[in-house]
Amino acid sequence: MAETRTVPAALPAGRARVERAALDLFTVRGFEDVTSDEVADSAGISRRTFFRYFPTKADAVWGDFAGHVSRLEELLAAADPASPVLTSVCAAYVEVNDYPEAELPLLRERMRLILTEPALLAHSQLRFAEVDRVVARHVAARTGTPASGLLPRLVAASTRAAATTAFEAWLADGDSSLAAHLRLAFAEMSGGFPSLRG
Repeated sequence: MAETRTVPAALPAGRARVERAALDLFTVRGFEDVTSDEVADSAGISRRTFFRYFPTKADAVWGDFAGHVSRLEELLAAADPASPVLTSVCAAYVEVNDYPEAELPLLRERMRLILTEPALLAHSQLRFAEVDRVVARHVAARTGTPASGLLPRLVAASTRAAATTAFEAWLADGDSSLAAHLRLAFAEMSGGFPSLRG
């Protein structure tokens, strides 16, 4: 049966403009040194409009993260039940992070802030927990165990750690491929670090 791919809807032009302005300002001046009012001014909108798009300044960094999580959940739900659970989770991670070339510069700005900005670390943990819950629920459904059990939580935490490490490696090497880093990270983890054997 042919695979049906759901393509996330594009952000409204105004929201995308605000997000772009926010990321540019945060990158140049630092997250804590930029106010929501300054982002709104840079994007040519009012303070009230800014908060209609993003509940907090930190949410402007993450963009449409809810859509990202929903996409991951859809991919996991559509995974081949004959495929090993870990393989399905890793494949879904790779696909959900398959960004068009034109979006990669913005993604670099976003992920550099998310992974290195101290003021965003607590916010990041809350967002990452949303991903963990989606993965844990999938593993639980496939294995017949509670989502709060050790195995679902371990798969969720370890696959997210692998993905985060792949993003960090990609950010450190401007000429590298994000997809290649993700595949390598998951291959090492899934195979019990085969490159360390021998």
